[in-house]
Amino acid sequence: MERYLEPTFTFDADSEAIQEKARELTGGLEDAVGKAKALFYFVRDEISYNLYVKKHMPEHFRASNTLARGKGYCVQKAVLLVALARAAGIPARLGCAKIRNYLVPPKVLEILKSNIFPWHGYAELYLEGKWVKATPAFDLTMCQEHRFMPVEFDGLSDARFHLHNLDGKPHIEYLLDRGPFDDVPLDEIRKALIERNMLDPKELEDK
Repeated sequence: MERYLEPTFTFDADSEAIQEKARELTGGLEDAVGKAKALFYFVRDEISYNLYVKKHMPEHFRASNTLARGKGYCVQKAVLLVALARAAGIPARLGCAKIRNYLVPPKVLEILKSNIFPWHGYAELYLEGKWVKATPAFDLTMCQEHRFMPVEFDGLSDARFHLHNLDGKPHIEYLLDRGPFDDVPLDEIRKALIERNMLDPKELEDK
């Protein structure tokens, strides 16, 4: 488990900002499950979901940068949760999945030309002797505005996107669980961004 507690460039759990935020959120909490829940709900609701943030360079995914920015998309928010968990002494890692979102807004669908997201990110925390999935992507305000079912986390069972929204319409379908990653699969994410007209390849030149 030691490898899942160590800081890295992306999961910079040793940064002053991450350490301070982890202490603030978990102060007075004794058990790991309680700490994990506090960290999850902070990332879910206080870091707003934003699909349009930059996400083509390593620094765009660094946990302390997402914390300072106050917004991010699924992979960035998952990375932040992993880093905060490690700072709090909870083994954590990044997981990725391929999903279909049946409720993609028309303006986003016009850009992406697809409702499939090949590199959705979530966190995995090691609690009570097992890995538990935690998906902090959609903040509560966003869920309320779009009538999504918020993802709740009890620290004991997997917290994943819901199949339907509050009106019973199909929402998220999991197509493939890609499993855990030691770091953000940046090359694959860049490729997907280019294919979906969200990244100009020229931005990667001379980088």
